[in-house]
Amino acid sequence: MSTAATKTINFRAPAAKQALIDRAAEASGKNRTEFILDASCEKAREVLADQVHFAVSREVVQRFNALVEAPLADPEALRRLLDTPAPWER
Repeated sequence: MSTAATKTINFRAPAAKQALIDRAAEASGKNRTEFILDASCEKAREVLADQVHFAVSREVVQRFNALVEAPLADPEALRRLLDTPAPWER
């Protein structure tokens, strides 16, 4: 890690949590800073991945709902599809 591109992050932690982190860091072969930074970045990526946003117009939502709620044109075709074993079940 380049020292020119780094910033300092300071925080306080209860002794029991610090001890837990230290044990886990040692078990993973990392120092405390590496362990905390890796764990924090992993959690940050997870949180941001869950923040998928997209916008659709009211008209698009209404058209989608109409399609979902519409009667099937060929319900027998759906029955055949659902009765067909998946490739991994054959």
